[in-house]
Amino acid sequence: MEFSDNEQKVYDILDKLNITYERYEHPPVYTVEQAEQHWKNIKGAHCKNIFLRNKKGSRHYLIVLEHLKKLDIKTLAKRLGEDKFSFASAERLQRYLGLETGAVSPFGLINDSKKEVKVIIDSDLKKRKIINFHPNVNTATVGISFNDFQKFLNWCGNKFQYLQF
Repeated sequence: MEFSDNEQKVYDILDKLNITYERYEHPPVYTVEQAEQHWKNIKGAHCKNIFLRNKKGSRHYLIVLEHLKKLDIKTLAKRLGEDKFSFASAERLQRYLGLETGAVSPFGLINDSKKEVKVIIDSDLKKRKIINFHPNVNTATVGISFNDFQKFLNWCGNKFQYLQF
């Protein structure tokens, strides 16, 4: 099977790190609501991934949380010592994570060569055996173990922290 370069990069790195994964194909999805229609046969936690910037646009954050949780970005900004958060533009998403809108994923960190994006992870995900993300495209979902997700994050080298949402 042929994959886009951006998707293939994900599998190459997972293989290099000896991370086992399951890949599921589905039609393009742009929202959690659209994706939910294709998750019935995919075990594990499903995540929503949100790319934010601070008020000045000098810091960027990837927020990873269970898909059913709501994110209050005003409260989150205060908790992280920022004045204000806003959603990062499609251009910033491309520049920092090499991703298109609808394909936001921690796997985009492989494109952040300067390690500029800080990752904030829902601490409840630690309780999940399997977690699922887009492999840098919105036409597939990849499930990996939570322990392997931590291994991937450590390999990426971006700063990350766990928060209760």
